[in-house]
Amino acid sequence: MSQYQAPIDDICFNLFNVWQLDQYWQQQTELKELIEADTAKAILQEAAKICEQQIAPFASVADQQGAQLKDGAVILPQHYYAAYQSLSEGGWTGLSGDAEFGGMGMPKALSMMVDEMLCSADIAFSLYPGLTAGACVALLQHADDETKALYLPKMYSGEWSGTMCLTEAHAGSDLGIMRTSARPLDDGSYAISGSKIFITAGEHNLTSNIIHLVLAKLPGAPAGSRGISLFLVPKYLPDADGEPGKRNAVSVGSIEHKMGINGSATCVLNFDDAKGYLIGEEHRGLACMFTMMNYERLSMGSQGLGAAERAYQNALSYAKERLQGRISEKDTNKAEPIIGHADVRRMLLNIKAMNEAGRTFATWVASLLDKAKYDNCALSAQRANLLTPITKAFMTDQGFDACVTAQQVFGGHGYIKEWGMEQLVRDVRIAQIYEGTNGIQAADFMLRKVAADQGAALIGLLNEINAEIASAPQAGSAQLAEYITELLQLTADIMAHDFRAQSANACDYLAAVSYVLYGYMWYKNLRALDSAEVSDSFKHAKHSTAAYYFARVLPKAKGLFAVLSEDTAGIDTLSPAHF
Repeated sequence: MSQYQAPIDDICFNLFNVWQLDQYWQQQTELKELIEADTAKAILQEAAKICEQQIAPFASVADQQGAQLKDGAVILPQHYYAAYQSLSEGGWTGLSGDAEFGGMGMPKALSMMVDEMLCSADIAFSLYPGLTAGACVALLQHADDETKALYLPKMYSGEWSGTMCLTEAHAGSDLGIMRTSARPLDDGSYAISGSKIFITAGEHNLTSNIIHLVLAKLPGAPAGSRGISLFLVPKYLPDADGEPGKRNAVSVGSIEHKMGINGSATCVLNFDDAKGYLIGEEHRGLACMFTMMNYERLSMGSQGLGAAERAYQNALSYAKERLQGRISEKDTNKAEPIIGHADVRRMLLNIKAMNEAGRTFATWVASLLDKAKYDNCALSAQRANLLTPITKAFMTDQGFDACVTAQQVFGGHGYIKEWGMEQLVRDVRIAQIYEGTNGIQAADFMLRKVAADQGAALIGLLNEINAEIASAPQAGSAQLAEYITELLQLTADIMAHDFRAQSANACDYLAAVSYVLYGYMWYKNLRALDSAEVSDSFKHAKHSTAAYYFARVLPKAKGLFAVLSEDTAGIDTLSPAHF
């Protein structure tokens, strides 16, 4: 059976030693009376208990039972109800929600660590509070005061949940060609008609109401994505007291039978003149929805890391106990634990090195979002925007690779359901696909985040990192500085390429930048160890894993540099008929 224990020590090391966020919180008027290190640790420990005791042990049960459609209603695995109730009662569903509307008002850096735990426990379950949190972010930024006052308190409390309704069967990621329509009504509301697919948490009975955020087009709207508007469509229309009243004309057509995350109700939703309310301005819906999508893309990083952490813990435990083979050339009939085998240690260290760098990276991006919010810092906002595609794409790619590698540690036992490894592989696979495939993320990174300003934002960040490394060198600093210098030159070269060549290089370029930035994460870990009050064992493990990263993982960037230096013309050599 797959087990899970929240990595509280490493989470706290990242929050309070690497990024020293407890000191930052105490400098902020909005935060200093709300959160400090001891409070944060207590929050993390309580969240860990729910994840370890109420969710993680039953993830395989949720996978087997799945979400089931019966007579138009979706029934979820039974233990989800008690677990969700515990989350709601503890305030976890509104952890980073705005305090004005009943949220706890905690910083994103803290809530992202809780997100990781939930994803380790059960990705499918995590999607219910996760989609709601994203919907709340969109409403907080774009809805009018009356709408926020009506909906946000109940969504933060967990009484109501939220969804994001974008995709249509014929359109996929090309939202500009969607067909869902919105017809103005005399009372100022709109009649929404159309069908949406792949709607996560689209129908269920965990909550008393579901608030759908739906993209649709008004009559006479401009063509393409410029003609999309955003509408709030509740499952039940609130009555005069703000409680669920009449059932709206939105129904579930079916639920998808998927490769993984079976406990998540992935629905086809049909809107038949359902009553909806405009959020934001007409024809500005996509910009409003991207507020939620960017939030969810960060959550995808948590899915990749969460699954990878659980996979690592179980592979490590198995490797310490499984007796098989000899670890030396000495002729003996005594089998030894497989963790002694060089290849098994290689696999485990690859996962450990990427997981711990990924946790530091996730904390960094979340802290940038906090500084953008609380300090109104434009530079932090710019850098969070720059790093969001990496958080989504690289962290989910690495999460899937980690789960496959951990499965390999188990050998044949990893392929059967009993040990839980094949479920992790199936569950985490979707994170590379939804919220914009990783190919789309790479294109976004290359074309919109880097090429749009001729690399200025990224180059500025890399130069700043180089200056920091030079001022306080650690083990691996000289190697990292060399890689940054080469990446800077490569970036300048790529900026001289045309759109087609940049597009062809996008995935490899994102990965190359990511490996270098993960090197910086290990630099930050080593630097923090100098003053951290942690055990000698913790320090030894960090130093050894960092050394492994610089010796055996970071050099992968060199190979990518070589690929990126080559001509991309081969991409277009074959016509479609010759493939």
